[in-house]
Amino acid sequence: MPETKVKKSEDFNEWYNEIVELADLCDKRYPIKGMNIWRPYGWKLMNHVDRLIREEMVQTNHQEVCFPLLIPESFFKKEEEHIEGFGKEVFWVTHAGLNELEERWLLRPTSETAMYPIFSLWIRSHTDLPLKTFQIVNTFRYETKQTRAFIRVREIHFFEAHTCHVDFEDAERQITEDKEIANRLLNKLCLPYVFSKRPEWDKFAGAYYTISIDVLMPSGRTLQIGSIHQYRDNFAKPYEISYETEKGTHAFCHQTTYGMSERLLGALIGVHGDNKGLLLPPEVAPLQVVIIPIIFKAKEQAVLETSTHLQKKLLEDNVRSTIDDREITPGNKYYDWELKGVPLRVEIGPKDVEKNELTLVRRDNGKKRAIPIKDAEKTIQIELQELEQSLYTNAEKLLKENMHTALTIEEAAQKNGIVALPWCGNKDCALEIENVLEGNTLGEPIENAGCTEHCPVCGSPAKTWMRYAKSY
Repeated sequence: MPETKVKKSEDFNEWYNEIVELADLCDKRYPIKGMNIWRPYGWKLMNHVDRLIREEMVQTNHQEVCFPLLIPESFFKKEEEHIEGFGKEVFWVTHAGLNELEERWLLRPTSETAMYPIFSLWIRSHTDLPLKTFQIVNTFRYETKQTRAFIRVREIHFFEAHTCHVDFEDAERQITEDKEIANRLLNKLCLPYVFSKRPEWDKFAGAYYTISIDVLMPSGRTLQIGSIHQYRDNFAKPYEISYETEKGTHAFCHQTTYGMSERLLGALIGVHGDNKGLLLPPEVAPLQVVIIPIIFKAKEQAVLETSTHLQKKLLEDNVRSTIDDREITPGNKYYDWELKGVPLRVEIGPKDVEKNELTLVRRDNGKKRAIPIKDAEKTIQIELQELEQSLYTNAEKLLKENMHTALTIEEAAQKNGIVALPWCGNKDCALEIENVLEGNTLGEPIENAGCTEHCPVCGSPAKTWMRYAKSY
């Protein structure tokens, strides 16, 4: 089968760019840089990811909302640290037609400043809490670095959950739930990940603390696909989000947010794809099975009837499938569907029909095997589950083999991927390590990260481990 012009192992970035276009996920030719067009196949893929997110939100009693795109400048300015963090990235609207606006509006970079003035109207009593909301919308940030489809864009397809609680402890319980949601979601996407507590100087603007969710790409760079933020009452105070307690007094809410973006697609493409194209987890693949009838003259009817019968059975079992009966060669069909990452291919020819068999081909390993046509839909379901497990196992191996600890900067510089070094707690020491490694500080492990070693920069006793990696 044909392969990409650029090999994934030789030039990951060029391979990624080639795959995105060949697989018809998006079109980057829109005249505003970083604002790409979702093509039908890419949009279906994103919608299946969104479906999994919505299912998680329903199961955890979050209510879906949809706030306006435009935010008044007066709303945005109420939280100074947030302004400082996002001020350089916002798009401003200054005119309505020919009329200059009395107050500027901005396109939401994220929705705290749009939602929280309204939350202050919705919440009156402790009986209104917890308030658990989410929305899936587009956000806009003026990205000045080199744009890359799904990874670094200016119009971002974005999921964000916003919650309000009676106190810090209840908000902490929400953080725990968010981590559980992330774990379930990313397992379905076959994406192993690491949680890291971001350093103070690189947490979300206005947060008490931030937990990042990072995936390791085959290039050795990490991709932050999401984050969880504990706000305490940092936003509640300027936005006056308070409630009447059971005792009749008033208290400020404690808040959290949890966000993920279309970077999830970037991770799916990069982690699972190969030199033939995409390789999609069955949970989110727009098509899970493609049926290819192998047509010979005078044998068409039996082959097509068998193909149609199988597809009907698959659809009854909620397996997303199609019959490719285009008048092109089977080889061209194989190439097209391998490029699009369809997990399973079923080939049905006259000889298969005579034997009451069909041929299954797995996208991950290319192995073919004949199976009985009777109850084939059940075998296909099992094969999809096994393929999913194989994808996760391979991705987990990539992560584990590229997570390291080191005691010196020189040792760390020899490692590829994520490396943890002892850290004394001093920002300057972490930034010095960043500079030498030409990477980024990911943060501390959120699990017990006690460290009895010494900081490799200043020699002081370490308080914890700090992770570093080159990042997208």
